[in-house]
Amino acid sequence: MIGFKANKIAVCSDSAIPTATLRWLILTDNALTKLPNAIGDCQHMQKLMLAGNQLSELPETLANCRKLELLRISANRFESLPEWLFDLPKLSWLAYAGNPFSDRIENRLISQQHIPLIDWQDLKIQQQLGEGASGLIYKAHFIQIQGQVNQPQTDLIETSDVAVKMFKADLTSDGLPRCEIHATALAGQHPNLLGLKGIVNQHPNSEIGLVMPLMDADLTVLAGPPSFESCSRDVYTDGKKFTLTNVLDIAHSVASAVAHLHAKGMTHGDLYAHNILTSQLNNGVRKVMLSDLGAAAFLPQDNPKQSEQLQRIESHAFAYLLEELLDRCEVSNISDQATLKTLWQLQSECAQTINVRRPLFKAIETKLAVMKLNVIN
Repeated sequence: MIGFKANKIAVCSDSAIPTATLRWLILTDNALTKLPNAIGDCQHMQKLMLAGNQLSELPETLANCRKLELLRISANRFESLPEWLFDLPKLSWLAYAGNPFSDRIENRLISQQHIPLIDWQDLKIQQQLGEGASGLIYKAHFIQIQGQVNQPQTDLIETSDVAVKMFKADLTSDGLPRCEIHATALAGQHPNLLGLKGIVNQHPNSEIGLVMPLMDADLTVLAGPPSFESCSRDVYTDGKKFTLTNVLDIAHSVASAVAHLHAKGMTHGDLYAHNILTSQLNNGVRKVMLSDLGAAAFLPQDNPKQSEQLQRIESHAFAYLLEELLDRCEVSNISDQATLKTLWQLQSECAQTINVRRPLFKAIETKLAVMKLNVIN
């Protein structure tokens, strides 16, 4: 792994790339206008993070990096995505918002949305709940003062607990906070998405943030993020096991949320277990929430073919997630074994190396819903 983040690097020479061993390259937030052709010789490269540069194209030699799984090219100067990108057999996590071609899509989509503004003075910040790569999350009291219709001189005060995400900087490892805010607004309401109440307005230091519903305290992250050793795969606690019901609950809930995002005109871009929150409910059923739209990207609605190709990249990410769940699932009776076999077949379909052969998420969600119903009955 090599990381040179925010170093104002304008030139990267061929000799700077250790092609024989490189798996993970971070050049986020620099001033690169081009990449060296030698990057195509990195046969072992799995993650390439280039957000926040001045790139308008990728070298065609990058098509030789057949193991590439994660690519971040947000906040650059791309006018289009190269066609060879969709031939990469393992590409699963792609972020490209904040480029000129994507900005046009984003502006068109968001122009149809109303995003509430919430004044900073109406938020009483409490304890910190968590921290991600892009920001800090706090619990807060949201105080709303509303005049009553029949008694205009009387104010009605409503207080509710919310979560507030304050961004650390103007650029994250995934892209621009603006794109995350717009993606969260565009996503709207879904039982398996965190949702949005509004965006922070009139902050004394002009900082930007999201105001979201406060999630249940017992929600926990499904897995830890990738380590240096695992590179692109999440890290689960030792001995982590799932029942078949758990697997179906998680897989169906996530597929439903992603299908909803795709229907709204965007991809998630970071479909990982470490962005999935779960809590135990009755009879082993889990509540499941998909979080973090920091890598979300907007689908080209005027290009249906490319839109489906982008959605099928996300299907490959789902294959990795489903594999991780199934590897940790143990069943004993014959009917459960049959369902487990069917789940592995779905995983295999999503993991196909040829993009067009992977199912779209609406089909994935439908198959999982049928399996879930059969297990319940």
